[in-house]
Amino acid sequence: MTKRRLVGDIYGGVTAAIIALPLALAFGVASGAGAQAGLYGAIILGLIASLFGGTSVQISGPTGPMTVVVAASIALFKGDMATIMSIILLGGIIQMCLGFLKVGKLVRYIPYPVISGFMTGIGVIIILIQLHPLVGAGGYSSPILAIKHLQTIFTDFNNGDLLLGGLTLLIVFLFPKRLSTRLPSPLAALIVGTALSVFAHMDVTTIGHIPTELPQLVLPHFSLSNITFIVTTAMSLAVLGSIDSLLTSLVADSLTKTSHKPNKELVAQGLGNTITALFGGIPGAGATMRTVVNVKAGGTTRLSGIIHAIVLILILVIFGSMAELIPMAVLSGILIKVGFDIVDYRFLKLLKKAPKHDIIVMFAVLLLTVVVDLIVAVGVGIVLASILLTYRIAQQTNSIIHEIPIHIDDNEIGREAQESTEFSIRVIDINGPFFFGYTTQIVGKIGAFLGTEVVIFNCKNVPFIDYSAVFALSEKITKLKSHNIIPMIVANENIVSNLTQGGICSLIPCEHIFENLEDAIAHSKKHLYENKCL
Repeated sequence: MTKRRLVGDIYGGVTAAIIALPLALAFGVASGAGAQAGLYGAIILGLIASLFGGTSVQISGPTGPMTVVVAASIALFKGDMATIMSIILLGGIIQMCLGFLKVGKLVRYIPYPVISGFMTGIGVIIILIQLHPLVGAGGYSSPILAIKHLQTIFTDFNNGDLLLGGLTLLIVFLFPKRLSTRLPSPLAALIVGTALSVFAHMDVTTIGHIPTELPQLVLPHFSLSNITFIVTTAMSLAVLGSIDSLLTSLVADSLTKTSHKPNKELVAQGLGNTITALFGGIPGAGATMRTVVNVKAGGTTRLSGIIHAIVLILILVIFGSMAELIPMAVLSGILIKVGFDIVDYRFLKLLKKAPKHDIIVMFAVLLLTVVVDLIVAVGVGIVLASILLTYRIAQQTNSIIHEIPIHIDDNEIGREAQESTEFSIRVIDINGPFFFGYTTQIVGKIGAFLGTEVVIFNCKNVPFIDYSAVFALSEKITKLKSHNIIPMIVANENIVSNLTQGGICSLIPCEHIFENLEDAIAHSKKHLYENKCL
């Protein structure tokens, strides 16, 4: 390693630690596990993810989505930390399994409106649950409860907390950008707010006792009666942590012009969260803001993340007692700024131009995130986006029915038959993907075709076909045959292979499956001619 890279990693790691300190304390308090739990999570996860992760410059630690889930769990189990740590431990194990199963790349296929609604919802949740602590009016772990008791902000506020909270908001929102490179606005707010509180002897709520020693081993424990909630919450943590981390990895890739290893990153994040649970810390993920700061400050290797963790350890051991004096209103103000930063303004600016289905998905995920549950929101969002995408693709697939008159002028029998009835071939052109989203349309367009002798399904312009379409086609072929209509198929080799696997050959003879339409029509004409000459 060159001296320049070493200096960059040191500066990047120290700068990231300075950014991480107030956020770790704030997320720890917001989760209900205590400020020290936030620091433990930032140290342990930050160190392990940097050592073994798949993104060399990523800085990991407590994040908004993970904190919201932990806070809800702590509120439900009334502070039973053994059960909470069991949830975090299991979540870490599930996350490692996701990495071993190599599902890391799948995160790239999550539709952007789902991610946008999810992140904006997280931002809204953080803002709502921090409004009451900001003015010293207590606090609520649920955004719904925070909205329900919103009026108490104006009746139960504390003058000191209100002053410090307002001052913090002014600093974090209006801090000059040219100074933020040297002194991050959250740290500036932390220093100014705490100093004012101490020297003015203000009667405000503070963090309280923070152990200055390294964390002790915590043995997880839970009751089987709660196993369903524990498993589902652990899965939520695993999925949210994976999404958060890999999205940050993509940001890091764009900054460093490198490529991360998603599955390796998931294993490292899961291992970090698992060990974090054993020492009483709150879980986390790759943190976008801290990672960006690390890169811009000069961090280029894993060493920057390791230094970030070491600096936080020193702060915990040496300055832990001083952190006890930090006012809760200051931390709330910092978190409210984090909430506003998480909101996806890029998508919100495009609402007037964005497709309606994307807007529907985004706001559905946003609403479910705030009102119901994070993992439910993501799941419903993905399903809804998939359904709307299926509808759009199905709309682009079309079919055209062509009638081909068959004139038989070679003999008297043919002319007499021509006069008594009309003979024709119908060609059904299917253009576009032939899949479950389109089967109802194609099946619905085909009637009994009374008076028709041959129906040719022209699938030459079908790029792919799924089993739903194969089965629907089989059903229609069976109905056509029941009316004594001969079905034929024109398709390329891949489509024919799929049709064969789906059992079409048991309904249609191999000689009635063609590679081009001209051969199918010629065969149909020959068949009709021979039948009428008999």
